[in-house]
Amino acid sequence: MIAEDIARQLRAAGLRWQPVSGDTFAIDRPGMEGERFTVSEMTIEPHHFDTGTILGFNGTTEWALDSLAVEDALWIPREDQLRELLGGTFRHLARTPDGYRVTVVIEREERYFEHDDAATAYAQALLSLIGASVS
Repeated sequence: MIAEDIARQLRAAGLRWQPVSGDTFAIDRPGMEGERFTVSEMTIEPHHFDTGTILGFNGTTEWALDSLAVEDALWIPREDQLRELLGGTFRHLARTPDGYRVTVVIEREERYFEHDDAATAYAQALLSLIGASVS
């Protein structure tokens, strides 16, 4: 799973989130670092309104939070979601002695992203793809 700092970079680069059951997120507020939550129809459910999406915390008694605007949540995309977002640019995931290498094609050029965590390598590749599409 990717770290919150790379999730923030993805959000800042323009990646948008439409919450669905099974998604992981953090609350992007001081004092909430490292806390992860999962969207689930039983406990945390997205409610879509004309004014935006609210994450409703159903039956949460541990702390005083009934709902949260999706803008205050930091999506932590899973490895499979990151791979899907790479779409047709994704070519290969390989194991290396130090971790993983993701190969993508951006602007007709193969590019490689290595990290000890496969999801982070995917996230680095996606950041590069987003950056290339913006420029």
